[in-house]
Amino acid sequence: MTFLDALTDAGCVAVLRSRSAADAVTTAHALVEAGIRAVELTFSVPDVLTAVDRLRTEPPDDVLVGLGSVTRPAQVEEAVAAGAGFLVSPGTTPELGRALADGGVPFLAGALTPGEVMAAAAYGPAAVKLFPASAFGPGYLKALRGPFPGLPFVPTGGIGPDNAADWIRAGAPAVGAGGSLAPADAEPAALDRARETAAALLARIRTARTTTPTGATP
Repeated sequence: MTFLDALTDAGCVAVLRSRSAADAVTTAHALVEAGIRAVELTFSVPDVLTAVDRLRTEPPDDVLVGLGSVTRPAQVEEAVAAGAGFLVSPGTTPELGRALADGGVPFLAGALTPGEVMAAAAYGPAAVKLFPASAFGPGYLKALRGPFPGLPFVPTGGIGPDNAADWIRAGAPAVGAGGSLAPADAEPAALDRARETAAALLARIRTARTTTPTGATP
């Protein structure tokens, strides 16, 4: 199974911007319990490399654990050394694109406009992270798939249970969900809400797929 296949099966990448490494680990486990199978910890999490090192051995084997908000080439090396299974950038500069391409792990290169998509795709990402997706909406993804029919897009930003299905129907193989899904603090009540949100989001993705092909191979 390729990384894109596994990402498509997961349906959702949970983006964690926790306030501590311990909270990130606890939140990730709670989301995995609810069915999430792809977790992206961001470089904004304090001591995030320690959290990734723990999570890559603690969850079930079928959980993808990656590092996001990669903005500098040096972070690519740090993430790979920590054992990140995939990398995600919010945008793609030439220097960062080359570092991601040379990193040796699958990556999602960030882009928004057609020109940015072309630049990001040149580095061979597993998919393009469409960010911030909420700036334009699912109709924009449909329009992008016209000139880029074979390029997978993973929209991220402003996505939750209420609109995830719209993005899947627009052709996304998976979506990224952050603030709507993963709390900053791992308080019991917040984790309970996160589990409920994750279950609802995944259910709506599954429902959307019963009538709409995924966008991985349009």
